[in-house]
Amino acid sequence: MLSNTACYSPKIQEEQAEDWELRGFVKMDSENPILSPSPELSFYCPLNKREVSWEARNVLNPSAVVKDGKIFLLYRAQDMSGTSRIGLAISEDGIHFEKNQTPVFYPDNDASKSLEWHFAKNEMLVAGQDYFDGVEDPRIIETEEGQYLMTYTAYDGQTARLCFATSYDLLHWAKMGSVLSGPEFENTWSKSGAILCRQDGNKIVATKIEGHYWMYYGDTDLFMARSTDLHHWTPLIDDERGSRISVLHPRAGFFDSRLVEPGPYALIRNEGILLIYNASNAANFNDPSLPKFTYAAGQALFDRKAPFKLINRASDHFIHPDKEYEKVGEVNEVCFVEGMVYFNDKWFLYYGTADSKIAVAIRE
Repeated sequence: MLSNTACYSPKIQEEQAEDWELRGFVKMDSENPILSPSPELSFYCPLNKREVSWEARNVLNPSAVVKDGKIFLLYRAQDMSGTSRIGLAISEDGIHFEKNQTPVFYPDNDASKSLEWHFAKNEMLVAGQDYFDGVEDPRIIETEEGQYLMTYTAYDGQTARLCFATSYDLLHWAKMGSVLSGPEFENTWSKSGAILCRQDGNKIVATKIEGHYWMYYGDTDLFMARSTDLHHWTPLIDDERGSRISVLHPRAGFFDSRLVEPGPYALIRNEGILLIYNASNAANFNDPSLPKFTYAAGQALFDRKAPFKLINRASDHFIHPDKEYEKVGEVNEVCFVEGMVYFNDKWFLYYGTADSKIAVAIRE
């Protein structure tokens, strides 16, 4: 058995957890955080036109996939100006990682430049100024054909847009543009796309239900989109009002009173569709046991035949900040879950801590 501190309350585990929940994760205190910023790593940025220490400021919000008997971790990294790129680290045990020296996904002189690069930025950065643009928060799954599909947030410093890209080797990516296409959505704030999948051994594979692939997305309420080919997505719309249909809402008085946002992929299980989600605690009418604005993670269950139909929801979080590196950083009081793999007969859960570092929790 793992000997590190459990990341759930025994009382919650015994009295409130239901059979459909995936609980029992244990934070690896002896190893965490498993990834920290590496100021010495640099690459030639095609937009800055100079060498940039691309993860000198923060590493956070990782996704993970099993490939060739190893765990590939793709994570958001920020340079000192706040621009985000996506790095790659590889592990044989899920805990100790070796980083790729350069990012594998970043803003470039391509068709997505206007979505990913600061709307008012010149070709050269102004020293000491924060821009907070780039490519953020990857979530990766496999397709039936063996291709990898990554959803990510493109941020131009003004509007976040949910985008996606494809790859066959996790190193070279083809940017496919915005998930919400069309003039009515081109300037809509959107992010955090979690695609519905099934588990096939160590693989997490996108799966159709009722002839469609499904995606949960959003970072206040959760919305949905569906697709027949994983490339062309249509949001679920209320025909009467013309607005997107929310399938999961914040709850006054709970840990998720301020906002809800998808974690990793959504997973088909016997009991239904399990969605692990991130949540923030409001300033008032909140969970008084957590500091305001705390990011913790919860779980919801949706119907297997109607993925938009919520059928159950955990009353409490299963992971929350209780370590110094989770409580103090770029943004305080944050455990942000985004990567989960089944590896060596265990579940590995990867999460960003205080928007500054990366940690892991394991479920036997």
